[in-house]
Amino acid sequence: MGGLARIGLCRVDPSVSLPSPNGGNGPAEVIGIVGGGQLARMLGEAACELGVRLQVQTPGAGDPALAFASGQVVAEVNDPAGTAELSRRCGAISFENEWIPIEALEPLAEAGVRFLPSLDALRPLVDKRSQRELLDALHLPCPRWIPLSVVIEPPPPPEAPAGEGQTGGDLPTYPPPLPADPGPGPHLPEGFRFPLMAKAVRGGYDGKGTRPLVDQADLEELLEQVDPAHWILEEQVAFDCELALTACRDREGSVACFPLVQTHQHRQVCDWVLFPAPVNHAVEAFARNVAASLLTALDYVGVLSIEFFYGPAGLQVNELAPRTHNSGHYTIEACRSSQFAQQVRLVAGLPMGLTDPIWPGALMVNLLGLSESDADQQADRLRRLAALPGAHLHWYDKQGSSPGRKLGHLTLELQGRTAEERAREMEARLTEVRTIWPLPPDEKAPLCP
Repeated sequence: MGGLARIGLCRVDPSVSLPSPNGGNGPAEVIGIVGGGQLARMLGEAACELGVRLQVQTPGAGDPALAFASGQVVAEVNDPAGTAELSRRCGAISFENEWIPIEALEPLAEAGVRFLPSLDALRPLVDKRSQRELLDALHLPCPRWIPLSVVIEPPPPPEAPAGEGQTGGDLPTYPPPLPADPGPGPHLPEGFRFPLMAKAVRGGYDGKGTRPLVDQADLEELLEQVDPAHWILEEQVAFDCELALTACRDREGSVACFPLVQTHQHRQVCDWVLFPAPVNHAVEAFARNVAASLLTALDYVGVLSIEFFYGPAGLQVNELAPRTHNSGHYTIEACRSSQFAQQVRLVAGLPMGLTDPIWPGALMVNLLGLSESDADQQADRLRRLAALPGAHLHWYDKQGSSPGRKLGHLTLELQGRTAEERAREMEARLTEVRTIWPLPPDEKAPLCP
């Protein structure tokens, strides 16, 4: 770790006066971001436009965010010494992703380093198990789940006769009891049936760290490969579509939401995002209520992204991301203030921007890595994409490519005024894009360690 600063493309006039996180006026605020990938890059772009300096903590010399950063702390993102150095350069720190070493950073928070969102707000969000526990505690809908370790626990003791040891009222049993005579080997608790989805509680993204389980053999194979303490099982939800909402909250407790969108996955990696989501107003209102409940309960300051399932059981929370998110990239062009500008504003102590849409509709398409042999065609593909009518191309300048890796995205304005018109327009525009930049070949997503 060191204090090496690398100067990027962003240049900020030091005479610009902005509110600081601690109140009052002062020189242009400097904020820190732990991480140097494409999300940090787009935060850097937004910071430049707002006149805010951005320092990043990242180990790579060619990471995407450096093009728009005022300086770099060369350190791994989980290195608390690096974050301590970052704190000496800025007034507040935020994070590019949720893989945050909370305990290691607590001494910095106790010493007065300002993290936004706070470490207390982030604590239940950095782990999928604690996310589910939070949703249950707030009575917010999500798929039924259990810790994977439950399936190898011994059966519960026999129930006491009626009236013995009761303290009044029937309380729910957690975790759910195993069958009375489970026999040898792992067994699902009462009420759970295959198929199920297994998820690593930390580190999983874009299909990594997940495993569908269709039968007992799949369950036993999983248990041979992973530590059950670090995984959960969820019921597989029947849904009509997947939705996502980007929400934000400032230090005074005001909550704002960007429009609800539909998302579509290819091999568990986001393929495209459609704004607005083709659902009725009541569904969006409920999603906004879920977001407000979470943000308020956590005293959360910053941008929070929520993925939903929507189907016969209604709206259910799939996952929470305490950061900007792929599903919100369309906001860069389609809304008055983007999700990235909003995060910069909230971390820097600026008022929230407006989240209203300025386009009638939008389609965001991810540009996923194809194959090494395709590299020589990449420049031509990008030129053709940029030439499409109404296209806004974002290229992340990542070093290297692999099948399925997010290398950039394309946002296209949709003119349709009804859901039916937009659906037809979306299909036509998506066909245009995929003719130029096809989806990568199917590959099985690996397990996370």
